[in-house]
Amino acid sequence: MTVLVTGATGTVGRQVVRHLLGRGAKVRALTRDPAAAVLPAGVEVVAGDLTDAGTLEPAFDGVTAVHLINFGGGYRPLPNGEEIVDLAVRAGVRRASVLVGWQEGTLEAAVRAGALEWTFLNPVQFMANFLVDWGGPLRAGDLVREPYGDRKSPPVDESDIGAVAATVLTEDGHAGESYHLTGPEVLTARQMVAIIGEATGRSLRFEELTPDQVRQEWSIPGRRPDLSVFRVLGQAASSGAADPVELLLQLYGTPNEYGTTLTDHVERVTGRPPRTYAEWAREHAHHFRAA
Repeated sequence: MTVLVTGATGTVGRQVVRHLLGRGAKVRALTRDPAAAVLPAGVEVVAGDLTDAGTLEPAFDGVTAVHLINFGGGYRPLPNGEEIVDLAVRAGVRRASVLVGWQEGTLEAAVRAGALEWTFLNPVQFMANFLVDWGGPLRAGDLVREPYGDRKSPPVDESDIGAVAATVLTEDGHAGESYHLTGPEVLTARQMVAIIGEATGRSLRFEELTPDQVRQEWSIPGRRPDLSVFRVLGQAASSGAADPVELLLQLYGTPNEYGTTLTDHVERVTGRPPRTYAEWAREHAHHFRAA
């Protein structure tokens, strides 16, 4: 079987590719810039852009399953979900996994209404986000400064997301499922900083900012940290919603039962427990060591 992976050069897409190769699947990777893809040997890399369905027909040729993401450039939800699904069905694609983003777009509705055997993947927070959020500050010092240090989440290893996607794309029994993917534990931001400290052998600190401090410091051009969440919140602000700083304070400061509920979906699909944050931190410790 040939599996098309969209978003193949992204954080999760690379893991989907890796796990599919491990299962012996033939992998075709879609990217806007094939020359910069740097994917494993044996992967067929093709050019295409999910936001332009006209570029996708060659990519779908001969494909039996596809891993889709619901956003295009700038993390905006895709506006052309129906075109993508129609093209896939006409090409003979039978099965799809869909990595759901921060907000639902046209793709999810089109997938539900179409003829594909679909499975939605709903991770709450990637562990890899902390490479962006905390990598810079912890290479430069020993301090993370953010609001709501006791906010909780069950972050999931991006490798586990890739393993789930590869499984549902190559095995029967997952059609119509929506998997809420979490790690094995609910952790606070303070606890995660401490775990990174243990992995790196450093004494790291978390300094909690008040909402007013965040408004004052992060609203100044050049002072806002490079948090991964701002990539999405910034799009919301540019579309007429509230300021990204206010959106972040609301996101971090509002209890979210769905976002803090553990599930067994990774183990149910892959047959093994999800990796812990400590395991992930040890593997990525070099990203957090002092420069």
